Amino acid sequence: MTRSSRNLDWGFPRWRGYGTSSEATAVKLCDRHNCENKGDRPAPKSPNSPERWYFCEAHAAEYNRGWNYFEGLSAEDAAAREAEETRDATAYQAASHYGWGGPGDGTRSRDEMRALGILELDNDATFEDARGAWRRLAKANHPDIKQNDPVAADRFRSIQAAWDVLRTAEDRRATAG
Repeated sequence: MTRSSRNLDWGFPRWRGYGTSSEATAVKLCDRHNCENKGDRPAPKSPNSPERWYFCEAHAAEYNRGWNYFEGLSAEDAAAREAEETRDATAYQAASHYGWGGPGDGTRSRDEMRALGILELDNDATFEDARGAWRRLAKANHPDIKQNDPVAADRFRSIQAAWDVLRTAEDRRATAG
């Protein structure tokens, strides 16, 4: 007869979480050759296949860069599939303006939204609108125009900071796309 050892799963409350065990957990390694990182990012082996590769984050990104979703489809089939999936996703697109619980359409950060407010613009203002507002407000509050006015100097600094935020974001968008 074997001697029982103490088990922490007896009685109430349970001392370990459900689904846990005292055995070692198996860690799946990345399927990329010679990679020893944890493979926790599933990727399809081929289009419409249930079989999956399991990559680490770096190799999943490399795999996704080369992935062609419409591989093996004719141009008509690819267009039909794209139209079908766009149609199925329209509800998500219609609700995108609720993103993160803030105003706007979700394409601008919270800092950009604050900068638009400082420049007295609406949430959907273009970059050209922001440039015009920045020039107008900077001229009106410039320290050379309003000398010895600390309120105008503070306002000018906030206008410049808002313009820097919007210009940096626009530059980032231009280089990314």
